Amino acid sequence: MFKNSISFNISERKILLRLIDICIVLIVLYGLGAYFKFDYFTISNENWSWVIVLILYLTIFGTVFEIYDLQKSSVFQSTLPNVFLTAMVVVAVYLMTPRFTPFLPEKRIQILVFFLGILGSILFWRAIYITCISTPRFYKHVLLVGEPQHIDDIVTSLKQVDPHYNIVGFINCEPSNPIHPTLTQSYNAADLNALIAKHKVSEILVATYNSELITTELYQELMRLLERGFPIKEYTQAFEEMTYRIPVHYLGKDFYKYFPFNRNNQNKLYLLQRWIFDKGFGVCCLLVCLLIIPVVLLGNAIGNRGPLFYKQQRVGLHGKLFSIIKFRSMVVNAEQHGAVWASKNDARITAFGKFLRLTRIDEIPQCLNVLKGEMSLIGPRPERPEFVKQLAEVIPFYEARHMVKPGITGWAQVKVRYGDSVEDSLMKLQYDLFYIKKRSFFLDLNILVKTVTAVVFFRGQ
Repeated sequence: MFKNSISFNISERKILLRLIDICIVLIVLYGLGAYFKFDYFTISNENWSWVIVLILYLTIFGTVFEIYDLQKSSVFQSTLPNVFLTAMVVVAVYLMTPRFTPFLPEKRIQILVFFLGILGSILFWRAIYITCISTPRFYKHVLLVGEPQHIDDIVTSLKQVDPHYNIVGFINCEPSNPIHPTLTQSYNAADLNALIAKHKVSEILVATYNSELITTELYQELMRLLERGFPIKEYTQAFEEMTYRIPVHYLGKDFYKYFPFNRNNQNKLYLLQRWIFDKGFGVCCLLVCLLIIPVVLLGNAIGNRGPLFYKQQRVGLHGKLFSIIKFRSMVVNAEQHGAVWASKNDARITAFGKFLRLTRIDEIPQCLNVLKGEMSLIGPRPERPEFVKQLAEVIPFYEARHMVKPGITGWAQVKVRYGDSVEDSLMKLQYDLFYIKKRSFFLDLNILVKTVTAVVFFRGQ
């Protein structure tokens, strides 16, 4: 058996961050309570529920303020402000819910110690993580199998997702052809076992467009490794697990292998839960809309100067057209010469309209579309028919987005900030198809939390 180096997957590192956060915070708070003799930090059989509440707050607000984002967690300067915000909000909410948590402490110094205990313990663990875990020592070493002309694109896409995913090279499936220049070292099938031992390879990714190019010799070597328990994955499978999107640009005539759209799309209980949630959200959102209309009307009169609402035709479920309604955020007659892609820093967006978009307030009137059954709270964003026709001609599987109801927010919206080109639409499509394939209660909950994060950090579009 080959001895692999210790490495962590993306999900493993996120779980590690969360678990150690919880453990170190509880240990530090317990120690501070014992040292300073603060009853506020005492944990006993009678008040064990306080610990559950603290863990819940830490998990929720840590997710909202992105302290478990691996890119930010790997740089101390990036994670510092997020951890500070998390600790501050956790303490504030914990203090404001005395029915589920201890009553307010008698001394104000206890609140400060409580805050510093949470902040200091998480930052201490982040310093250890950055110094020890987020280092080349724990990188995952991977060997690819594929054709030279596709290797660089594959390596680049994987590196963008996980910089700790180290591609040591690739086994060239076309040794008889002239070598296409690549940024990654090319090897022959005979070098397979030596490479695994030399680089302590943890995983092999088969990334060939044509499986017939895998020679009998290479196939037998891979089979022997598989029989000995060595991890061998197909590229699209690994790509989906790492990026949470489906690489439609890589799929061919056997696309049906990658789209098992029969999970929750036909689950009656899940669909009923979605329907109840959509209607409840629609009613609550409508009440909010009625409350804020006077404020938006005033801002519109000063900063927009035109109609308050804006209607636009969009493509919905199964390609059916409907009119979406929003608070207007652009100048009047913004498209007098035809449909135009919205872009970042679009000159057509008014000053007040920019505020509406950043805070997502412009989306609130879409609750009417939700109540009418034309939209859902969560799903692929509905696109305009002019753009759908254009994009469907150049992007494979684009119209598969219409298998489910469009949503006010969605997986693509919380993962990609702007989309003003065919390339951006391709990226969004990959996330949308992943959502359609994997959608569930927990994925919906994840999207809602990330939507809150987008609003908190003003990432509206």
